[in-house]
Amino acid sequence: MEFLRSVVPFQPTPVISTETVTLRSPSMGDYQPWSELRGASRGFLTPWEPVWPVDDLTRPAFRRRLRRYQREIQEATGYPFLVFRTADMALVGGLTLSHVVRGVTQSCSLGYWMGERFAGRGFMTAAVRAVIPFVFDTLRLHRLEAACLPHNAASIRLLEKAGFTREGYARRYLNIDGRWQDHLLFAIVSDDPRP
Repeated sequence: MEFLRSVVPFQPTPVISTETVTLRSPSMGDYQPWSELRGASRGFLTPWEPVWPVDDLTRPAFRRRLRRYQREIQEATGYPFLVFRTADMALVGGLTLSHVVRGVTQSCSLGYWMGERFAGRGFMTAAVRAVIPFVFDTLRLHRLEAACLPHNAASIRLLEKAGFTREGYARRYLNIDGRWQDHLLFAIVSDDPRP
């Protein structure tokens, strides 16, 4: 059965496009720009992310990542996007909707990363705003959650600008940069006003 799954064609997430950013599923053709941007931004990203595997920027690791994404999409548990600047389709970062839960919860979690040279220009705020209708109108979820480190002022500003409400504080919530760290919890629900 696992063999049959591996040959099923990849079913991508929809393309979401605005004047500022375009979001679409990653593919093997994205490996080079992805690895170059992540590699050049490593020092910038490390304080905000889980520890990178030793082979994280290699082609085989990227291929494994794509297989995991395909499985999540097929199982309707996650939706990965790369974020491009619409003007020239330069890769600027990535955004993932994960931990999709149906039933009485109808929620998912938002994660994102931005290449250092593109940070602070509003691209990720535009990407988060652009994915919100996909979450509520296409996936028909009720709640979108996000968490960030209490000292990540840029991420706090981004979430607040995108319409998220700060809801709480989780002690030792995620293992980031090699240690369990506290996080601020944010959410937006389907009937909240959208900026």
